[in-house]
Amino acid sequence: MMEVKTSLLDNMIGVGDMVLLEPLSEDSFLDNLKNRFDHNEIYTYIGSVVISMNPYRSLPIYTPEKVEEYRNRNFYELSPHIYALADEAYRSLRDQDKDQCILITGESGAGKTEASKLVMSYVAAVCGRGQEVNKVKEQLLQSNPVLEAFGNAKTVRNDNSSRFIMIQIKCDLQLLLLLLFFSPFLIDLLEKSRVVKQPRGERNFHIFYQLLSGASDDTLKKLKLHRDVSKYNYLSLDSAAVNGLDDAANFRTVRNAMEILGFMADEVQSVLELVAAVLKLGNIEFKPESRCNGSDESRIKDKNDLKEMCELLGIEQSVLERAFSYRTVEAKLEKVSTTLNVAQAYYARDALAKNLYSRLFSWLVTRINESIKAQTKTRHKVMGVLDIYGFEIFELLSQGIEWTNIEYFNNAIICDLIENNQNGIMAMLDEECLRPGTVTDETFLDKLNTVCAEHQHFESRLSKNSKFLTDHSLPHNCFRIQHYAGKVLYRVEGFMDKNNDLLYRDLSQAMYKANHSLIKQLFPEGNPAKVNLKRPPTAGFQFKASVGTLMRNLQTKNPNYIRCIKPNDKKASHIFTESLVRHQVHYLGLMENVRVRRAGYAFRQPYEPCLERYKMLCKRTWPHWRGPAREGVEVLMADLQVPGEEFSYGRSKIFIRNPRTLFFLEERRRQCLQDLATLIQKIYRGWKCRSHFLLLKQSQIVVAAWYRRYAQQKKYQRIKSATTVVQSYTRGWQARKLLRELKYQKRCEEAVTTISAYWHGTQARLELRRLKQEVRNRHAVTVIWAYWQGTKIRREYRKFFRANAGRKIYDFIIQRIMQKYFLGLKSTLPSMSPVDQSWPARPYLFLDGVHRELRRIFHLWRCKQYRSQFTQEKKVVYEEKLEASELFKDKKALYPSSVSQPFRGDYLEISKNPKYQKLHSAVEEKVLLADVVNKINRANGKGTARIFLLAKNSFVLDDQTGQVKASVPLPDLTSVSVSTQSDGFFALKLKEGSAAAVKGDFLLSSERLIEIITKLHRTGATAADREQLDVDISDEFLVQFKQDKVCVKFIQGSPKNGNSASCKRKNNRLLEVSVPATA
Repeated sequence: MMEVKTSLLDNMIGVGDMVLLEPLSEDSFLDNLKNRFDHNEIYTYIGSVVISMNPYRSLPIYTPEKVEEYRNRNFYELSPHIYALADEAYRSLRDQDKDQCILITGESGAGKTEASKLVMSYVAAVCGRGQEVNKVKEQLLQSNPVLEAFGNAKTVRNDNSSRFIMIQIKCDLQLLLLLLFFSPFLIDLLEKSRVVKQPRGERNFHIFYQLLSGASDDTLKKLKLHRDVSKYNYLSLDSAAVNGLDDAANFRTVRNAMEILGFMADEVQSVLELVAAVLKLGNIEFKPESRCNGSDESRIKDKNDLKEMCELLGIEQSVLERAFSYRTVEAKLEKVSTTLNVAQAYYARDALAKNLYSRLFSWLVTRINESIKAQTKTRHKVMGVLDIYGFEIFELLSQGIEWTNIEYFNNAIICDLIENNQNGIMAMLDEECLRPGTVTDETFLDKLNTVCAEHQHFESRLSKNSKFLTDHSLPHNCFRIQHYAGKVLYRVEGFMDKNNDLLYRDLSQAMYKANHSLIKQLFPEGNPAKVNLKRPPTAGFQFKASVGTLMRNLQTKNPNYIRCIKPNDKKASHIFTESLVRHQVHYLGLMENVRVRRAGYAFRQPYEPCLERYKMLCKRTWPHWRGPAREGVEVLMADLQVPGEEFSYGRSKIFIRNPRTLFFLEERRRQCLQDLATLIQKIYRGWKCRSHFLLLKQSQIVVAAWYRRYAQQKKYQRIKSATTVVQSYTRGWQARKLLRELKYQKRCEEAVTTISAYWHGTQARLELRRLKQEVRNRHAVTVIWAYWQGTKIRREYRKFFRANAGRKIYDFIIQRIMQKYFLGLKSTLPSMSPVDQSWPARPYLFLDGVHRELRRIFHLWRCKQYRSQFTQEKKVVYEEKLEASELFKDKKALYPSSVSQPFRGDYLEISKNPKYQKLHSAVEEKVLLADVVNKINRANGKGTARIFLLAKNSFVLDDQTGQVKASVPLPDLTSVSVSTQSDGFFALKLKEGSAAAVKGDFLLSSERLIEIITKLHRTGATAADREQLDVDISDEFLVQFKQDKVCVKFIQGSPKNGNSASCKRKNNRLLEVSVPATA
């Protein structure tokens, strides 16, 4: 059985729950955070609140194994982790049917966005299974890159800062993940002012840079865009590139994610056209022009960007141009048209850009919601993930629990100063925007100084309070609010314009007239049939309304909290800046949170699940409790003798004050589970042994029965066999007795016949012996006569044999030696490799000529056999190697290193690589060689990379952009000059007067010099219509550069760039190449 480990107490680094920290002080709080951070423990609890430290690096704690480890586990059962909180919220949503809200707070760069992603990924991983659910999960996760591209931007503190706020995850009652829902009332909080202006060191939204970096040339051409970021006024140049962000790769990710989310191709194109239109809009500039009546009006300087933007959006250029120059004001039945000066025209341009982008973002959110929306009418459960600073809601009073009040700063006075309907700052800002007359940022500040001067948390140098008159840290055009965590300075410049957020009706109507499929949807108020004469709400009013809607929404949800802390401002890992963390602990109110948790209750749980989890700790509640759940919990706590001050009974829940009590219960539960596991193992083993014994007993009975049957069968077989043997012996004895009697009778009868036969045989043999003796006598005379004739003849033959005996013996010996030689040579022949120089030693001196001739014939034969294995391509390679040997062997020091390197020719794979498609199409012939060489500059001797292509009738130089820099026919190439040393420099000398020789000869450098010149020489040698190319090998030669001849001289030295040769200009007539000395 798997051991349940209470990790908050066992092997814990520091204190996992700040409620247990002793002694509790701000310094000990920070020391505990730092100790855990230094050991890669980035999560710490304050009761059920999770503190998350941004590690600024990837940690192996978010794997699928970790998800399974925290799935369906008690919150305090394992070490602190964001997965524990996500699982707690998800199980409350699933089991208790309570909508959940996860509030993620912290400053920019603290990791709020990553925390929200981790929560979403966890819920997506554990919520359900099935093809439809997996599809929705994938869409849920793929919505992140799309919304980050359009809603995130680089800020000073964060390279991927979220500029929008809340997501909700909806589930149906069957717990299938169905919908990622972005609250529409929070889209108004998108930082749309960033579209037209960014602070120094920050960027616009990611999608602009991703589009310019990652879109194909064809796409940019259709959108009428250039890849250079500096061509667009709305894009910040000082932070265009961000370390760690690959805009091109992210753009491809966004396109793929939009495809998975179900965006059609025309929808994606429409979105990109609107993004391009915003960039074009920023490049529209205005100039003043005086009218005859003395008033000033604006005119567009260069109408090219306006024209391209109108073509993208399908708007008549004249309509949009007039909307930038005139403003129509309607009052009941009257229409008044006024001209716009340059400042007003720029304001109208920026207002259109901000509205166009923010409405596009709203449309994207709605479109994503529609893609992921489930086709079901059942009630949805909601889990909200809020990426903003928030607050807790306690439930102790509703449960009837006594509460000890904890002193803390009440932020209500600050909220009243800002949002009071009568004298609040936002109310006065709206009032100032709506009043007639001259309204400026300065008049707004004057009004604040008059109304809020006596407020204890409001500070201004122009207020009636004289103590700030000499405060030089407070500029004249600013005011300061003293929040509970510190003072914040507000500069009033631009307050009025940003609050108005007014889009002229003429621009809305111009947008509505567009033929673009998406624009009409984004500007419905431009419909002339639905003219609304009311002034649109201010940005402050929209913000206040959105926050109010947010608060009402949050109050219907069960809250869960994640406090994100940024350890340093350098965005670096392993750095803990104590002052910065201390400040965040202050404004997040973490110390107050710990004190509240200590005074309150760290753990709360309904009676039913509490009894179900701990009922095995008491004999009276185990295994089943028959009464009400609360009474069972009371019996359980009394039996465990838990002190009464450590817990309280609510109406529907039990509240445990100290986490140590919870850990005590968990430890007892772990021990009890081990005992139960032992008991279960004991009972199981007893049952298993009994079952095994009964099985053995039954098997023994069956085996015994079968054995007895077998034994009786064997016994019967032995008796039967013995009886048969006795019977056979008896019958045999009787048969043998009868046989003996018959044989005796027969022998008596045959005795006379036998004696008679022997007598006749004796007589016959005597007669035969006599006849044989007569024959032998006659044969002896014949044999003696034959021997005499043979002796006579041999005497005559011996005279002739002695005369030729030596020659015959010599021929016989020679024949035997040759036979032995050839048989020995057959068994000792060398290998079939042509480079094998071995050959058996000759056994006799007189065979020397034959031995050499056989060696020559054998070598020719095995060479022929070796050549027959070559393909045509391999023959060409060896012919090129042979030609290289003839050209450079013992002449060029670079040659030996090239012998082992095969000549590949096309090193760039130009026919396969789409990058060189345009260049490959420019060369009509087959490419024999494609490689990157360095073209030497005569002015400074430095090399510039060029692509060198060699075809059958020409060679081409390209600058790696697809633009052909030079194309030279091979008949115009007269010779090639190289040095004798190990450098890669070579000069291609052109025929004087040819078209290719206008700019002079080429001085190039390449590591594959041997292959390039060999192929050039071989191409010239195989052509019948031109002379063979000359190869000049010398350490000093002349090169023609336009009208001047320059001497290239090679010396041995110590080049500055290490082991490679370097070229340096000495004067107008001399280039000196330093080559490393060879060992």
